[in-house]
Amino acid sequence: MESGHKAPMTARPGRSLSQTDRTRHRRLREQGPTDRAALDAVLAEGFLCHLGVMVDGTPLVVPTVYGADGSTLYVHGSVASRSLIASPGTDVCVTVTHVDGLVLARSVFEHGVNYRSAMVFGTPRPVTDPEEKLAGLRCLTEQAAPGQWDYARRPNRKELAATTLLALSLDEASVKVRTGPPDDGDGPDAALGLWAGVLPLHTTWGPPQADPLLPAGIAPPAHLTARAAGATRHG
Repeated sequence: MESGHKAPMTARPGRSLSQTDRTRHRRLREQGPTDRAALDAVLAEGFLCHLGVMVDGTPLVVPTVYGADGSTLYVHGSVASRSLIASPGTDVCVTVTHVDGLVLARSVFEHGVNYRSAMVFGTPRPVTDPEEKLAGLRCLTEQAAPGQWDYARRPNRKELAATTLLALSLDEASVKVRTGPPDDGDGPDAALGLWAGVLPLHTTWGPPQADPLLPAGIAPPAHLTARAAGATRHG
């Protein structure tokens, strides 16, 4: 499937993303915004990432939750931690992707996906300082469910010690974004008389479902009901 929309994303002015051999776009460069604001926007929209790491000589890609605080990506990563203990200095790759729709063209070759994605490279460090670990876990929790950190009981010392948290700098990252309709509207296939366009995809939150063991009379907190009432979340 080809996903090359010709219109570039318009990025807000600001800091630029670093250009390294790993982050440089080698194809569809018009889909690669270079402004740091584009990275921040992709990370802010989600809470689930995929962590790629070598474990015992085998490449693994693990889904896990994350939180971004502007300069650091905090990742819940026990699998990666095992690898880092065995091989300090090991690089990882973290990806975040939001699918916005299917691009259905007149030919299968021109089909594609509208999406926003980010890749972050680097050597993560295990977070061992109790204060930073608390701050990082707060970042993860609030990224997924804003308001939940102040509502629920926070981790105690034993739970903190049993939790693995990794910190990864956002200094080396790349972003790709594809938007818009198919690219074959002005080509020979336009004469086929076939429908073409975009099938949008939206992820929405449903009503809170209570734990079956929850005593009667305990209502879900306002920050959860407000989200269910109308918030749409990609990713």
